[in-house]
Amino acid sequence: MELIAESTDLRHYVKEIDVVNFSHPLIKEIITELFNDEQSEIEKAKIAFEFVRDKISHSWDIQSTIVTCKASEVLKYKEGICYAKSNLLAALLRSQSIPTGFCYQRLMIFDTPDKGYSLHTLNGVFLSSLNRWIRLDARGNKPGVKAEFSINEEILAFTIQEKFDEKDYPIIYTEPNPKTIATLKENTNALKMYKYHLPDNL
Repeated sequence: MELIAESTDLRHYVKEIDVVNFSHPLIKEIITELFNDEQSEIEKAKIAFEFVRDKISHSWDIQSTIVTCKASEVLKYKEGICYAKSNLLAALLRSQSIPTGFCYQRLMIFDTPDKGYSLHTLNGVFLSSLNRWIRLDARGNKPGVKAEFSINEEILAFTIQEKFDEKDYPIIYTEPNPKTIATLKENTNALKMYKYHLPDNL
């Protein structure tokens, strides 16, 4: 699939916004731990991706009710669903002036269509040394889900099953989809939110 940038101005992919708040003290603290000037942009992208994938738990995987949204909240509680985790990965990379946007898939929430669908968020990252975008999914690995950092081929958490009306959206957005952020802000129980209140389309 050919990826399509919503904006041709890469500055739109490095700006700070409310939920990608990389100036927050907690974010700044982890930035100093993760990054240094000797690292290449590819090394920084891999480090940030693996940190969010492995050190921030997916709320459903740990059956936690806490709802996080802003990057700083995700870091504080060390958990969140994909909508929230993608905010943190964007914050870490944007803090290093690495353009990072938001990408979406429409997936079955569980294992059959009758149980419903949801939007799934991942990140698009522009690597200037390669002059192209790659997609990274920091959702978090578990049995049956194994996303990796790769610049040669996509190794995402989920493979689209078109026969079940799942979809891969090609656009890399400069900001998170408003429906996803509204969902995080309007709900107080992550498990109920995940089962019943996730948006199912862009």
